[in-house]
Order: sequence, then C-alpha cells, then structure tokens
Amino acid sequence: MKTIRNPGRTGLPFLQGLLPLKSSQIPAEILAGLTLAALAIPEVMGYTKISGTPVITGLYTILIPTVLIGFLTGVGIQVAAGQVSGMLGLKGSGHGTLQKVWSDLQQLEQLNGHALAVALSVLVVIVGAKKISRKIPGALIAVVGATAISWTLDLSQHMPVIGAIPGGLSHIRLPDIKWQWELIDRLVPTAFAMFVVILAQSAATSRAYAARYNERFSENTDLVGLALANIGAGLSGTFVVNGSPTKTQMVDSAGGRTQLSLLVTSLVVLLVLLFLTAPLAYMPEAVLSAIVFLVGVDLIDVQGMRRVYLERRWEFWVALLTTLIVVLVGVEQGILLAIVLSLIVHTRHGYRPKNVVIVPNESGIWRARPLSSGAQARPGLLIYRFTHSMYYANAQQLEEEITTLVDAADPPLRWFCIEASAIDDVDYSSAETLRAMRALLREKGVRLVVVHALADEDAKSRGEFRDLLGQEHNYETLHNVLDAYAQQDAPVAESGDPGCSP
Repeated sequence: MKTIRNPGRTGLPFLQGLLPLKSSQIPAEILAGLTLAALAIPEVMGYTKISGTPVITGLYTILIPTVLIGFLTGVGIQVAAGQVSGMLGLKGSGHGTLQKVWSDLQQLEQLNGHALAVALSVLVVIVGAKKISRKIPGALIAVVGATAISWTLDLSQHMPVIGAIPGGLSHIRLPDIKWQWELIDRLVPTAFAMFVVILAQSAATSRAYAARYNERFSENTDLVGLALANIGAGLSGTFVVNGSPTKTQMVDSAGGRTQLSLLVTSLVVLLVLLFLTAPLAYMPEAVLSAIVFLVGVDLIDVQGMRRVYLERRWEFWVALLTTLIVVLVGVEQGILLAIVLSLIVHTRHGYRPKNVVIVPNESGIWRARPLSSGAQARPGLLIYRFTHSMYYANAQQLEEEITTLVDAADPPLRWFCIEASAIDDVDYSSAETLRAMRALLREKGVRLVVVHALADEDAKSRGEFRDLLGQEHNYETLHNVLDAYAQQDAPVAESGDPGCSP
C-alpha cells in the first residue's frame, strides 16, 4: 500500500497531522471534509442566531481558526436534548438541559408537523445510509436533499429556515474599540474563565480521541493551535474557539483521520462564502437540529461506560458524576469536577497503596502475594513490596504493615527486605519512619535491608533512601538478597546467633 510521506519533514508543528497520509485514505478524507462543511456551515449559523451575533461570523469561525476536538458523554446528552425543540419546530427556551426539556414539554401543543416530518426524514436517511454502508455520506445527502426540497416547495412558508446570508470574507483587523482600563478590568475575568475552560476541555478532548485510536498527542501543540486560532478569531470578529465534540464526531463518523479533511472543509467554506451563501438560506432549521441530535447521540458512549464499570469502579463513578454535572450544570463545571475528582482518586491511591509480599515459585519466578498471607521468600526472610512513593500520608501505613508482618511471621523473621522498585521519592516523614522501624526491628533481632532502590543522582531523595540503611544493607537484585541471606544463615544454624547486623 502506497504511503505519501514528506522526506524533508521538519520538527515544525504545522500540518503534521497530514503525515503519513495513505493514498487509499484520501477519498475518505475528502468526503469527511465535505461532510463536515455541509453539516458545520448550517450549524454554526444556527449558533450565531442563538448568540445574537451576525450569521456570517459563524462561517468565518470555520474558515480562520483551528477547531479542536472533544469528547464527553455528558456533552452528547446535553447536545441531543438541546436539539429536540428544533426538530419539533418549537421556539425552545432555557439554558440548562433540564430547563430545555421542561420548556419543550410545555410547548408541545405548538408542535410544527412540517418540521417534525423533515427532521424524521433526515434521521431516516442518515441512519439508513449508515446501516447499508458507512461509506455512504448519509448526512451529506440529507443536507443537500433537504435544502433542494425546501427551495423547490418553498418550505419557509411552513417552518423556520436559516434565512438570507451575506457573502464575502471578513476583514482582518484589530477590534474597533476605545481601550480603557475599565474595559480591560471587565474583560480579564471573562477571558481567564474562558482560558480555563478551553484548556481543560481541549486536554480532555485530545486525550479521549487519542485513546480511542491508540495515538499520541501533544498538549503543547494543542495549546499553540488554540492560541493561534483565538488570535485569528479576535482579528476576524468571530466566536471564541474551543474544542468541538460535535464537529469532531462528524469528521470521525465520516472517516476523517488526518488534517486533510479539515483543509477540505476550509476550502469548501471559502467557496461557499464567495459564491454559495444564497442556497443556504433555504436550509430548514429542523435539518440542522436532526443532524446535531444524531451527533450528540453518537457521543453518548454507553458501552464505554459499561467497560469502565466492569474494570475500574472508581473511574466509573468519576465518569458518571462528571456526566451528570455536564448535563445538569454545564460542560465547563463537569470538566473541572472531573479534574478535581481524578486528583482525589489519585491521592487516595497514594494514601492507601496496595502493597504486597513477593515470593519465588518452584521455577524461580517471583510472584506477588497479599500481605495477609505473610508468605516468606525463605524461612525467616520476608520481602515486602511498597508500591508507591513514600510520603507523610502513607508513612503510618508503612509502619503498621511492617509491624504487623514482623509480629505475625511464622517462623519468626530474621531478615525483612523492602523491595523498592516503585519508590521514586521519600520525604522527611517517611524517612523518619524508616529510621524508627530500623531501630524497632533491630530490637526484635530482625535485619532491615532494601533491594531495587532507584539510583538517580538528580533525585536527592532517592540517594538518601539508599544511604538511609547503609550501603551494606542495599542489594541490587532479589537473587543477591537470597544469596546473602543463605550465606549468613549457615553459621547462624551452628551458633544460634539471630543474624542481625548492627
């Protein structure tokens, strides 16, 4: 299979999403770009009506900034619920999901049969085409067909349509405003709030789609793209630019996998702005609502939530709570809550690490066993694996587990070994705990040793950890520990000495 590559590719972070581009993928990318243009053009114009800005600014937003991607199940529910009023031909109202649903229920007597018929037809075409073959551009067919029928039958007499749209390009210039400190003082808090939301949603967006296709992404590249996109938005008088879960799903569903699809979209939008704004005036708003409704439904990943529930209950509850907050409160609050909850869960894992003892099996392969087993690697030798950095929050657990293992050992221990491959940091509190445990074990006739301590000259705490017990108590490998224990065990069997080094 032929792959198009750029032999002179540099490290510049521009259009690297194009490469490597397989020749067989080009038709799908072009189709995805055309589909995105056909769906996004009426969508952004609908948003401009909601926000009260000129309709043409929505098209400029597609043409000039880079649009990043996003994924949240809660966003899908929120988006789908928000389109019901448009599909039913209702005016709709309310800001939150529940308010919108309640408003729709109250307005059901005003249902527009023509709008509902158009919306259902669009849904049938898109879903039907997908059932037959995912290569059929059902959404593109629905948009073009509905617009043509609306123009032929003059459906504007029976339902809301997009309406007249001016053509031409925007002018690149600084905003025509009078700069004053009072204005800056009013803008800064809003700009900072948008910055936090955009940063959080962009990171969640990129990470979700990168995970979906097992790809790497650069948050720094995303930030550069967002910065340049919003500079372009400010100079051209368009919307602020953020991750777009709906447009991302549009491209993804159409088969787009590289930036080529976005370049095709930009080209189509440019042509529409210059020559084809007039036909868009006949686009029924119910068509847009039906398309966005399906996009929202596609974002609802029930199977993914189920897999998380089966594999990681804590992560499921974090995901579910985030979804509820997005639906009931808002997207930005849901993202920020997810960040906070994730930090809490991560901290909990560090506060209560799941430590184990390790023993070799008959083949000499080391296996982890639960602490409750008290399994010894050799009679009198227990190897305890601590699975997290040592710091003040888990120092008490460290002390309790060591004390319990030593007191309950059968036969009594002569060596207690800490396997430290997972310990990349030791703070002051845990170091003091280790010193206290060394003294306590010495009183019990138990020698405290360490194996697999990380050696890193750049991390002072690691070096201190190796020096904490003295170099003679540090071992490079588990087999070194077994050999040293066996050598010390021989004379002990004759003399009865407990084998505890001072």
